[in-house]
Order: sequence, then C-alpha cells, then structure tokens
Amino acid sequence: MIAAVAAVGGTLVVAFLIGSIPFGYLIGRLFYRTDLRGQGSGNIGAMNALRTLGKKGGAAVLLLDALKGFIPTFCAAAFPTAHVLAALVAAAAVLGHCFSPWLGWRGGKGVATSFGAIFGLSWQAGLVATSGWILGALLTQYSSVGSMFGSVLAPFALWAFTRSPVETLYGVFAAILVIYTHRENLGRLRAGTEAPIRSSKPRA
Repeated sequence: MIAAVAAVGGTLVVAFLIGSIPFGYLIGRLFYRTDLRGQGSGNIGAMNALRTLGKKGGAAVLLLDALKGFIPTFCAAAFPTAHVLAALVAAAAVLGHCFSPWLGWRGGKGVATSFGAIFGLSWQAGLVATSGWILGALLTQYSSVGSMFGSVLAPFALWAFTRSPVETLYGVFAAILVIYTHRENLGRLRAGTEAPIRSSKPRA
C-alpha cells in the first residue's frame, strides 16, 4: 500500500515537472532573444508567443505546451483501470504549466496543456474542445473567448466519450482553472480593451 501511494505520488511529481517546463520562455530566449514575460501580455503561452515571436514561434510553443499535457496523460491512461491516475496526472501537468517553479510559481494560462491532456484522455473529447476553441475564436476574434468556450465544453465531451466520472471531473477542474487564469482577460472583455487575435510581423 505504501509503495503504491509512493508510486502514484512520484508519478504526479514527474507530471507536474513536465508540465512546468516553460517552453514559451525557453523558445523566446534561445531562438528570438526575447523574454515573453516582458512582451505583450507578459504570458508565456502560445498566443503571446504568436503576437511577439510570429507564426513559427507561436506554433512551436503551442505544440510543445500541448505535448507536455498529452504525453504524461496518455502514458498514464495506457494502464488498465487507470482513469483516476490519468485524471490526476492531467491535473498535475496543467498545474505545473500554470504555476512553474522555474518562473517563481508563475506560468501560462493552461489552455494548450489542458487540451493536450484531454487528447490523452480521449481524442474525441480533445477534438470537441479544440473545435470549441476554434469556433469561439472565429466568431469573436478573441483567443481568450475560444479558450474558455473550448474548456467549458471539455467536461461534457469527456463524459460523452468516456463515461468516466473522474475524467469528467478533471474537465470541470480544468475549465474552472482556465477561467481563473483568464480573469484579467474577462475584465478587458468587459471594458472593451481585449486584444483580438493577430500576429506581429514574423521574425526569422
């Protein structure tokens, strides 16, 4: 029993540390000599990377942030009857992204990492969440709206495709977390000062 608890605890720590890798910060500094924390919104996520670094930098951050949610969750979900472990691993990875110890317990808003984790739990639910983001962003031209809309759809999609209460609970947790991390965006949306989706001039 103690060994099992220790194994689960170690797995969650590893998932948290994987999620905490600040790819936006690293790509900005290593390839563009830019610290995303001092540019645009100050966020290390894909949208600020897109606006600051251009399409290539934004795409790289998006992919890597999604993979750090997908890989540990998919690996955990591969074990038989591992619904609880997979959901916990997904939560740990997203928390690592949002509260990275390498950046003073600050980080991104968790959207790409959460969507990656959802794909790890159910690729069908992942497609629904991603489609929700695309639809919300296209209709409003605000990435923040798409992010929150896709996240709110996720728990419903997880339940529809997995019938797993714990995986659905992860979706609820992630939706609440994403809305929390977008609290400043919500304020700007109400004030009419939220920046629409656009890329800055691409850099080499």
